[in-house]
Amino acid sequence: MPRLLGVDIPPKKKIAFSLCYIYGIGPTRARLVVKDAGLDPNMRAADLTEEQLNKILHVITDRKWNVEGDLRRDITANLKRLQAINCYRGVRHRKGLPVRGQRTSTNARTRKGPRKTVGVTKQKAETPV
Repeated sequence: MPRLLGVDIPPKKKIAFSLCYIYGIGPTRARLVVKDAGLDPNMRAADLTEEQLNKILHVITDRKWNVEGDLRRDITANLKRLQAINCYRGVRHRKGLPVRGQRTSTNARTRKGPRKTVGVTKQKAETPV
């Protein structure tokens, strides 16, 4: 199983699709990497040699793309900064509500979680003595 940037990429898939398993590399960037590395796009990841893996790694590092741990760290730092300065987006992140202006009176169940029913509870009837 080929390993790039600390991620095991699936060996039976084509290179462009298996590169998408690296956090921060989507389909467009994966195609760019394959093209810049001069590899056959129909080649499977299991057929990659050590030299070809190094070419892929050099393309990613030369373009200075943040991937995997660095990218996750940057995103987390951005969210913490927004929450620390108490801006609107940071408050919405903190409360677990939609951030980008979606309505919340109906919908937004994915972000808000399952419904919590609030209502009147019945009192237990007193038993006669």
